[in-house]
Amino acid sequence: MDVEKHGRPDSAQRRGSKWGDKRGDPFGDEEGAEVKYRTMRWWQASMIMIAETISLGILSLPSVLAAIGMVPGIILIAGLGILATYTGYVIGQFKMAYPHIHNMADAGEVILGAWGREIFGAAQTIFLIFSMGSHILTFTIAFNVITGHATCTIAWGVVGMVVLWIFTLPRTLKKVSYLSIASFISIGAAVLITMIGVGVSPAPGLSLDATVHTSLAKAFLSVSNIIFAYAGHVAFFSFISEFKNPKDFPKALFLLQIVDTSMYVIVAVVVYRYTGAKVASPALGSTGHLLMKVAYGIALPTIIIAGVIYGHVASKYVYVRIFRGTKHMSTRTWLAVGTWAAITLTFWVIAFIIAESIPNFNTLLALISSLFASWFTYGLSGIFWLFMNWGGYTRNWKKMALTALNVMIVGIGVAVCGIGLYASGKAIHDESGNGSWTCSDNSSG
Repeated sequence: MDVEKHGRPDSAQRRGSKWGDKRGDPFGDEEGAEVKYRTMRWWQASMIMIAETISLGILSLPSVLAAIGMVPGIILIAGLGILATYTGYVIGQFKMAYPHIHNMADAGEVILGAWGREIFGAAQTIFLIFSMGSHILTFTIAFNVITGHATCTIAWGVVGMVVLWIFTLPRTLKKVSYLSIASFISIGAAVLITMIGVGVSPAPGLSLDATVHTSLAKAFLSVSNIIFAYAGHVAFFSFISEFKNPKDFPKALFLLQIVDTSMYVIVAVVVYRYTGAKVASPALGSTGHLLMKVAYGIALPTIIIAGVIYGHVASKYVYVRIFRGTKHMSTRTWLAVGTWAAITLTFWVIAFIIAESIPNFNTLLALISSLFASWFTYGLSGIFWLFMNWGGYTRNWKKMALTALNVMIVGIGVAVCGIGLYASGKAIHDESGNGSWTCSDNSSG
């Protein structure tokens, strides 16, 4: 389905030409450039998207079924996955309509002007840094499990920060795409070991519930964790910008959504089936002690590489904003290399501070999802569609149905943001706080 089939009116087409003429391609003319960005094929991009999306989110999903029950959990995982496929497709259409867009800040500028650029840019950067923090947090959990808490948790956080920063230093996504294949194999093997482990030794006194009576706050924490599992949309503009052929984006998107939704449902159901209400989050902690060490060891590439993708996209936004239209965008000058290193290091230091300040895995994911993923994955896509189709909402029955759907998507973004903030804020308030900035063991094992 191309842009025209969405019914983008002539006025929007003129706005698209205006923005395209004003800004042009984010990387400019790359003929003869020392550093070339538009080099990814669709399958390479799909590997990056899978590595970014199927990482930490999948580890929280079995606990979602324990919190709200198997039936509503499966319905929400599958339903939100289908909806995320549609909203991702809309993001691709918006990029086609306004080719100069490289990130959410550029999209915000198209919709709301200079204010939109600053608001969307700040929100994207904060979201990505919080996601980077979740990877540092998981890195500390993994090393506490693998080493038997051989040293202070804060020390493991510093090690994780440095390792993740080093892997973020390459400037192009194509180089990261090869690592992404290892990341996908890593998380696939880790969850397979976890499923086998819990299947061989199911929890004693197993209790499974089709539905669970729970409070609004706890239920929405679970919904927020599902949304985080589909939170890759924030980086889609950046990914498409480095496609060799941007029109191939739907192929990468559909492959991503088929793989992640299927894996989410299978892993959540199998792990919950053999662990019940006592399932750990991250789920790798639900196996026996030895298997848990093996699972975390195998999951390390995913913990690192998926975090690197978040760090790369966050840093690329600032880097492109500083050097767009200059020779430093596509060269290896001391200023270009030094600036990239400084931006990435700064973001990873901030992420480390966040990881040490909010040490509960589920609570951190819920806070990130409520504040940002509710919009980047769902709400904003509805706004993008409504913007592209301004003036054509009632053109025919199909257009009216799509209008209703996208208004509903915006409403979902508003509801998840508001109620999710209440739920995650209550969870943070109710926690003792003893886990912040401490050397104590934060692993489930």
